[in-house]
Amino acid sequence: MVTAIILMNVERSKINETAETLAATEGISEVYSVSGNYDLVAVVRIRSNEELSELVTNHLLKIESILSTETMLAFKAFSRHDLDAMFSIGI
Repeated sequence: MVTAIILMNVERSKINETAETLAATEGISEVYSVSGNYDLVAVVRIRSNEELSELVTNHLLKIESILSTETMLAFKAFSRHDLDAMFSIGI
């Protein structure tokens, strides 16, 4: 499984709408509104780099309210706390 973190700058008036669109997108497991240099952060968990490429270069490109992105690939997870908690309650 490939995990990526996508940092996004979004039109200010469309942050909530964009976050909802992203959250409903297959492969995006979480979307956060954040403070700092970016408006939204999306956590992507997907099967392959090819699927990630498709998501970033085709799907996100079509969301006009996204002004810019920076994608980071995760190499290794050091804490599985949240995943273990999700599976322990049956999600």
